Formats: sequence, structure tokens, C-alpha cells
Amino acid sequence: MEQIPAFFKTQPLVSALLLKSVKHGRLAHAYLFEGDRGTGKDQAALWLAKEIFCQQKINDQPCNVCNNCTRIDEGIHPDVLVVEPDGQTIKVDQIRELQTEFSKSGFEGQHKVFILKDAEKMNLSAANSLLKFLEEPAGGFLAILETTALARILPTIQSRCQILHFQSLSKKVLQEKLQAQGIGKQSAALLTDLTNSYDKAVEISQDEWFNEAKESMTQWFNYLKNRDLQSFIYVQKKLLTIFKEKNQQQQGLSILLHFYQGYLKEAVKQGLPQKIADINQQIQLILTAEQKLGANVSFQNVCEQLALKITAETLKKNL
Repeated sequence: MEQIPAFFKTQPLVSALLLKSVKHGRLAHAYLFEGDRGTGKDQAALWLAKEIFCQQKINDQPCNVCNNCTRIDEGIHPDVLVVEPDGQTIKVDQIRELQTEFSKSGFEGQHKVFILKDAEKMNLSAANSLLKFLEEPAGGFLAILETTALARILPTIQSRCQILHFQSLSKKVLQEKLQAQGIGKQSAALLTDLTNSYDKAVEISQDEWFNEAKESMTQWFNYLKNRDLQSFIYVQKKLLTIFKEKNQQQQGLSILLHFYQGYLKEAVKQGLPQKIADINQQIQLILTAEQKLGANVSFQNVCEQLALKITAETLKKNL
């Protein structure tokens, strides 16, 4: 069985630091893992728990097959507790229950680990209760807090934790992960231009709206690159019926930009200087359109102006 977890590859700085701390017996009593979803925070937390409880390490790595490693993976180890939001928040009663559990000796040893997911969702009472807990850590106690929003964690809690930053996945790694989940190469490439979060990319890919949006933007892109006057009519005929919300409209222009960037790469490969110059000019128009949309110009006006500017030569010929 593979012994090296995936986050070692995607988070080399974090994994190096944790390995060094484990090797020298210098683990902190509390860690705060912060970074986007899908960057390996969950994996790192479970790996650290296994490092403490594994019964038969291989080359100083958890074996992943012993009774303790298996139970940690399955979420049923009695000395590894995971706390998640109850609804929209983590409540004070959840932290108090955690404190009660940690006041007891470990069921199967001297150590206890707790993993607090979405720590930014603690309400104020829960955060204050956790702060007191961290101020008076018991021996053999390890706390791992995970967050996607460091600024929403009380500074007093941050000061009592060792903060480790999980970097956003590179586009190459993210695309590979998406393709491994059965997402096609072209769709995976598009998704990595829309977000650097693995979880968000998967969520978008599973949204029926996204597939319809991609198809409609593909058609509009084809009209625009051919300077077809249908591109102006298509805005009201199709785009306005699909891109209704502001975030959808922003995503639509991002999809169009992705298509144009691919178009530019092809022109560069073919060595066509005039075409490269034309495409770069059109990309600049799309970037300006994104700025206008951000400044609350209506989506219809933004798209119709974009279509008119790109098809200006065709309009002149028809006059």
C-alpha cells in the first residue's frame, strides 16, 4: 500500500515541517491549518493522528493498515475526535463536550487528538470556550484546527497555535486531480481557470447549469472569433436566459476568456503574428468587459458592446 500521502507532493513546505517536528519529537500542542478546500488539510490532520497512534510504522511513516490507522481513516478511533459544524456553526456545547472527553485518560494510551473542521464557523461562545481549553492543554493532547478563513479566527486562538499555510494547488496538479475523478481533459482545464479550489471545481463540474453555460459560451466564442454578426443577436437570444445572476455572468466571461486564451496558444504555435495581435486585442476587450461588469454595468450592455467591438470590421463591410 502507498505510504506517502498525496499532500506531501502538493504541500512540500508543510509536509517537510511536520516531518521534522515528528522526527525530533517537537510537535506543537495545537496546529491551525489554513488554506483553500481541497489543498490537503484533512489528509495532513489524519496523517498526523496516524503518526501518533500507528502500531507498525514503515520507514517512519504510518502503515495505513494497522488497527489504529484503519480506525482513524474510518473515524471510529476512540482517542481521535473530529468536530464539525452543527448546522451553520460550531456551538459551545460541542466544545464543552470535547473538553469533557479530553479530561478523561486516553482509552488506549496516553494521547488524545481532536480535529476541528471549519474552525471559522465557531460562534463566539464556542471560540472563547476553546481558547480556555488551549490555554490549559493537558499532557498528550494535540489539537488540529482547519480553516479556509484565517481572518475569522480569534487572534488569541491564532497566537496559541502553530499556523501552517496550505498553498493553493498549481493548475497542473489541480487538473490532474480533476481528470483522476473522471472529468474530461478540456473541462478540467477550464475548471482550473475558474477556480484554484479542488472542491469548488468538482462542485462546478457537477452543476447542470455549468454544462449549459459552457455550451452557450462555446457558441458565442465561435461567433465572435469569426466576427459573425450573430454574436450580437445571441446575447439577448441565449446568454441573458442562462447567465441571470451576477456570479454566473462573471463566470461566463471567465469561460469566454479561457476559450480565447486557448485560441491564442494555437495562433502562437502556428506562428501567425497578425492573428496573434488580433486575438490579444480581443482578449483585452474581454478583460475590459469584466471590469465593466464589476463596476455594475448591466450584463446585456457589456456583452452587446463586446460583440459590436469585435465585429466592427464586419459591420463596416456590410454598410
